[in-house]
Amino acid sequence: MPLLLAACGADGGGTEARPALWVAADADTRIYLLGTMHALPRGTDWDEAEVGKAIHAADELVMELSPRELARAGDVFRTLAPRAAPLAMEKRLPQAALAPYRALEVRGGDTLDDWAILVLMGQRAAERAKLSSADGVETGLTAAFRKAGKPISGLETAEAQLMLFETLDPATQRALLTRAAARADRATQEIAALTAAWARGDVAALERLINEDVDAVPAARRAIVTDRNRAWADWAKRRMDRPGTVLMAVGAGHLVGADGVPALLEAEGFEVRRVQ
Repeated sequence: MPLLLAACGADGGGTEARPALWVAADADTRIYLLGTMHALPRGTDWDEAEVGKAIHAADELVMELSPRELARAGDVFRTLAPRAAPLAMEKRLPQAALAPYRALEVRGGDTLDDWAILVLMGQRAAERAKLSSADGVETGLTAAFRKAGKPISGLETAEAQLMLFETLDPATQRALLTRAAARADRATQEIAALTAAWARGDVAALERLINEDVDAVPAARRAIVTDRNRAWADWAKRRMDRPGTVLMAVGAGHLVGADGVPALLEAEGFEVRRVQ
């Protein structure tokens, strides 16, 4: 799950990235679909080539969260994350998972819900891999569209996004936490592999890495991935009723595979093609 949260190595230093990009179209509307990484190594060059053309062509930007909602996310997290009563990690995790968990141990974890510890583990793994949200795709897109005076909106609110985790049943939360803890000593390397696959536009590798991360807990996959993909594909389908060009930028894991947004739109009869 830290993998999915990061698609929430060494210093990038000018690394060239050419992430996968699709366009869905009808007679008078184009929706570019860009898979993002929420955090990247410093200096990653991802906004050239076809992505740069899409940024220039788009009339508006749509992300998972608008800039306003993204700014609220920390406060919402701090409101939702605490447990009603503390519970030691030794009582949550089996010994086999507890030992590797120490590699990404969350300060104050005893006072937090399982899902909140999972989120913070993902952030710590990204930091260990020298990834920063300040260099992430959403940050760069926001700056570009603001500079151009183009509107930016979001598909979800910060509260709705975090409530996806908060409302997972306790058994599912514990299963996710246990799986992530058992792999915590490898999380940094796995996130680096995910980032590399994203950078070279390798959607097969992205699908394999992300599915491996979430398929072990089907209830979580439905809530965090599949249901949201369907909602976002429905949004894009409705947006096709109005002319214009949109850049829709969401986490890369939501665009790959048979239940990714491009595949869902294609199944609805829209022309969808990969352009990078």
